[in-house]
Amino acid sequence: MMAFPIMILLLVFGIFFKLTFSSFLSIKKFGFGFLLGTTWDPVFENFGALPFIYGTVVSSLVALLIAVPIGIGTAIYLAEYAPWWIKNPVSLLVDLLAAIPSVIYGLWGIFVLVPLMRTGIEPFLGKYLGFLPFFQGVPYGVGMISASLVLAIMIVPFIISVSREVILAVPQVYKEAAYAVGSTRWEAVRFIILSYAKQGILGAIILALGRAIGETMAVTMLIGNNVKISASLFSPAYTLASVIANEFAEATSDLYLSSLIEIALVLLFVSILVNIIARLLIWSVTKNQPLSVKAA
Repeated sequence: MMAFPIMILLLVFGIFFKLTFSSFLSIKKFGFGFLLGTTWDPVFENFGALPFIYGTVVSSLVALLIAVPIGIGTAIYLAEYAPWWIKNPVSLLVDLLAAIPSVIYGLWGIFVLVPLMRTGIEPFLGKYLGFLPFFQGVPYGVGMISASLVLAIMIVPFIISVSREVILAVPQVYKEAAYAVGSTRWEAVRFIILSYAKQGILGAIILALGRAIGETMAVTMLIGNNVKISASLFSPAYTLASVIANEFAEATSDLYLSSLIEIALVLLFVSILVNIIARLLIWSVTKNQPLSVKAA
């Protein structure tokens, strides 16, 4: 049985070694400055990855801000409140949403979401929230906020499915004990069920974050693909995955190709770093008092 996890470790180290070896030319020329450079010029072979790192992190975090409340709220409703005639169809639809290919989300975003954002939502946000730097600029329709909305729709099913199963796995005796001391259903959910299930719910959020960071096609179709760092969510941007998808086939020089592979290496490091931070967050949340002490 030990051979199976060893195979996983070998696979991860193999990917890391191959990406490092193939991007050695770019690493040798740009060094650490590759991560801080803001210029991406294939003509003069001057490459920097900071705009792509920024676009990846911001789009993923905005998607989480939208998806987490919706996902956890839906999971609580399906697990504790919904009647069977709502629970079963909605649970099936959630599973179907998770199985839809990302390119379908991208096409839906182009033909439905982008016109809606350009003519309605972005002008509304600019009018009433334009004093904030996040909602300033020209409402193009394509841009960071549109890509983040589609990412949120794509990761919501993962949050709902995992969170619902975690909530359903809470032992019935805890719920009955809460009701026995006079708790309302919401008090039982808030203080007992969510306290018991919080580690699993945070795990669902990590799974969703990993999906958001690595998403390629839908983001490529909606984010605008502009090498620029802007505080405005209306502005077009770029992500690590989308620049690889857009430009890998066009890489004509060895340095250009090596830089794109280094982008993949950076994406791997960003994914690992975000997961480490998320695991530390879980540890900091769950290291405190056990459930029995809190319930007492």
